[in-house]
Amino acid sequence: MLTEDNYYDNDNHWKYMSVSQFKDFMSCEAKAMAKLNRAIPEENTEAFLVGNYVHSVFESEKSHETFLTNHESDMLTKAGKTRAPFIQAEKMVERLKEDDFFYNLYKGEKEVIVTGELFGTEWKGKIDCLNVEEGYFVDLKTTADIGKRYFSPRYRKWVSFVEEYGYVLQMAIYKILLGEKYNKEFTPYIYAVSKQDPPNVQAIDFVNARFAHELEYVEQNIEHILKVKYGEQIPTPCGSCDYCRANKVITGFTEVEELIDR
Repeated sequence: MLTEDNYYDNDNHWKYMSVSQFKDFMSCEAKAMAKLNRAIPEENTEAFLVGNYVHSVFESEKSHETFLTNHESDMLTKAGKTRAPFIQAEKMVERLKEDDFFYNLYKGEKEVIVTGELFGTEWKGKIDCLNVEEGYFVDLKTTADIGKRYFSPRYRKWVSFVEEYGYVLQMAIYKILLGEKYNKEFTPYIYAVSKQDPPNVQAIDFVNARFAHELEYVEQNIEHILKVKYGEQIPTPCGSCDYCRANKVITGFTEVEELIDR
């Protein structure tokens, strides 16, 4: 049984698929397998830590205290002063605390673990805020700039941060898993806060048609991913991520024209 204590255990990463793991495989199969095999350490990037800082505040006082204790060295300079990203994180927290719409929406059980079967494998997920009685869930997202646009090779157009980072896919999967567990429909929302000074905030909902497209994308790719994960097929390196750069082996020459990503 998955609990708060064992959710991130490597054995459960092997047992369950998750949205983050699916995105890892779609990004670079070689790096995804290296993470599963513990050949590379867990990534505690600055963006990841700032996001966790904000999340922990609205989970519980205990969770925030634990975060501060575990990441004190990440948050402080050598002189013992709080580093700029975490000063900004506190501004993001204060902005959310001032937002009545956020507080009226962000009501329910926090960090709820959900599991279920989908596309021939077991999935796991953690819901930031789940309101079973009213039939909705909320994911709290931190991002550089809520209005920034990204060109997506997958969508073949300019998209928002929500699409760029796979959050529509995440909401689609969570919606299915919750529906299986509670036998009712759930409405997903994202509440975003930016890392700008002052921070921007936005409540985000979804047109249901988006979810079918994301689920189709998962269904088209999951069989291959599972074969790679469990050793039936060799993982393909993307050739451009940090893992691939660090493990690159030169076997021949490349013509000038082939140097540019297309």
